[in-house]
Amino acid sequence: MKYFLPLLVIACSVIGSLANVFISSDSWYVDLVKSPLNPPSFVFGIVWPILYALMAFVSFKSADKIWKLFIPQLILNAAWSWMFFFMHAPLLALINITILIFLNQKILVILKIESKLLFWLYLPYVLWLSFAAFLNASIVFLN
Repeated sequence: MKYFLPLLVIACSVIGSLANVFISSDSWYVDLVKSPLNPPSFVFGIVWPILYALMAFVSFKSADKIWKLFIPQLILNAAWSWMFFFMHAPLLALINITILIFLNQKILVILKIESKLLFWLYLPYVLWLSFAAFLNASIVFLN
C-alpha cells in the first residue's frame, strides 16, 4: 500500500487533468460569471502539481493509517474535474468537493495524531480544496 498510494496520486492527477483538455475548445467555462477572487488559469497549473507531490509524500509515509479514506478521496478528486469541466455540472461538482473536503478533514485528524509534519504538509491541500469549493459555489450561485 505504501508504494501504491503515491502511484494512485499520479494516476488521479492524470485522469483529472484529462477533463481539462476540453476547456481550450469549450467556451462554457470562459463564459461563466466567476468570483472576483478567481485566480488566473496559470495559478492552477502551478498549485496542483505541488499539492499532488505533497499528497504523494504524505500517502507514502502514512499509507497504513489513511488508505481507507485516501483512495475514495482520490476518486472524488479525479471525478471533480470531469463533473465540472466535461459534464458542465457545477452543482454536482460542488456536492463532490464538499464530500471530498469532509474525507480530507478526517485524514487530517489521523495525520495530526500520527505526525505533526505530515499534518502540516497535507493541510495546504485541504485549504486549497476549501478555496476551490468557494470558487465552485460562486459559479453555482452566480450563473
